[in-house]
Amino acid sequence: MMERIVDASPRRLARAAGALYLLTLLTGFIAQFLISARLVTPDASTTAANLAAHRQAFEWGFTVYLIEMACQIAMTALFYNLLEPVSRSLSLLTAALGLVGCTIKTLGRIFYLAPMLVLTPGSASGAFPREQLQALAQLSLQANDLAAGTALAFFGFAALVKGYLIIRSTFLPRVLGMLSIVAGVAWLTFLSPALGNRAFPIIMPLGLLAAGAHILWLLVVGVNEPRWREQASAAGVRLS
Repeated sequence: MMERIVDASPRRLARAAGALYLLTLLTGFIAQFLISARLVTPDASTTAANLAAHRQAFEWGFTVYLIEMACQIAMTALFYNLLEPVSRSLSLLTAALGLVGCTIKTLGRIFYLAPMLVLTPGSASGAFPREQLQALAQLSLQANDLAAGTALAFFGFAALVKGYLIIRSTFLPRVLGMLSIVAGVAWLTFLSPALGNRAFPIIMPLGLLAAGAHILWLLVVGVNEPRWREQASAAGVRLS
């Protein structure tokens, strides 16, 4: 029985990674485009009015953001195991870069929720004029966006290394590795936040193309198990 479980594990691992990748994408889209983008505007007073009128929806956005990060952290761990047969050290590097990005993005979400503290009537911030509080809330939301952009730069480095590992692997198609490298180069534009924000309408489709291809392949096909096992055996790797 244990033998059958181990035999099935590489494909199950790949499909679990694909499912978590899909959940990361969906939760990120919901929080960013269906909640945050509808409430946060360039005008501080309009944003404050939107948050006051839709407080619960805005706070749900924070919850969905955290679910997104939990899925991405788990996905990063699974990709480490999946790509470990290619190179343990580079797979660890990919995971470390990805986890640094997740940490920055998760901590940045505190700035997303901070306007609720600033704009809540009766709080300690009530000693300040309303216009100053609205400006401070808007600044906090901008800091949240800056943290997310900084995280994308680390995800870009991780995608480059992951793409190289996929190309070197014998159990995943090389086109997935090439798409990962293209997406990684795109996300690296956020090494300059101003450049990344300007180029975002162009680079986002590249990132979605790479993510969609990975998700589809991992969920439908998984990995070539005999080749995964052959490469894992040569590297001294075994799934537990």
